[in-house]
Amino acid sequence: MADRKSNKIMVPQGGMLRDFVLRLKLIGRLMKDRRVNFFIKFLPLFSLAYLFWPLDAIAIPFIGVLDDAAILWVGSSLFLELCPPDVVKEHRDELQSNLDAAGDVIDADSTDVD
Repeated sequence: MADRKSNKIMVPQGGMLRDFVLRLKLIGRLMKDRRVNFFIKFLPLFSLAYLFWPLDAIAIPFIGVLDDAAILWVGSSLFLELCPPDVVKEHRDELQSNLDAAGDVIDADSTDVD
């Protein structure tokens, strides 16, 4: 019994992919929200457009990909920082509560009956 409690504490709840998906959902919700300034909504759009822009700021082969990733990260981070904090918190809490409700795990044992 004590082992189960200690294992539950050490098991990570989510991961990088889950956080990435939550961040994308949060940005999508904030883009639809009327309380977010219209001009701030251009940040994620411009950073996404830069991804498809044929010219890179850095033309070195492998660094060009890092350049695109950095622009996407800075654009999304700046967007979340410039949005009203109470609106961001509201959407983040709602996404987290939806995730907690859908992510319930039921621990059970099964028995085959002939």
